[in-house]
Amino acid sequence: MKSTNSKPHFDVTAALIWRDSKILITKRREGRHLAGYWEFPGGKQELGESLEECLRREISEELGVNVEIEEHIVRVDHDYDTKSISLHLFLCSGLVGEPRPIGCDDIRWVDPKDIDQYKLPPPDIQLLPLIRKLADRFST
Repeated sequence: MKSTNSKPHFDVTAALIWRDSKILITKRREGRHLAGYWEFPGGKQELGESLEECLRREISEELGVNVEIEEHIVRVDHDYDTKSISLHLFLCSGLVGEPRPIGCDDIRWVDPKDIDQYKLPPPDIQLLPLIRKLADRFST
């Protein structure tokens, strides 16, 4: 965590995981910031962790699976009222196991063209144009 202008700043990771031309999203738990919103799985970087270590840990804790991290795609910065974040999106593959909602309320495999039907946090919304461009690469 870094601090900017008296607001705490966090680096957050997110996984873009494709299967059968669909992407995996998770529903944030009740009682947490942005509860009920859907997002790309991942989470907050802990002190001393690389972004890749953070993402692997978060995917394991949230979904009970492991993934291969292929590449860092983009970073999106966003300011909330009480904090700021840098969201780091990674393209992932090699999903080992079947994801299940352990650290989230629900999971869905969604077609990128239908993702607007889900309430997403502002940083995730910023990723949608890029994800739609990538959809052609992953369609079967």
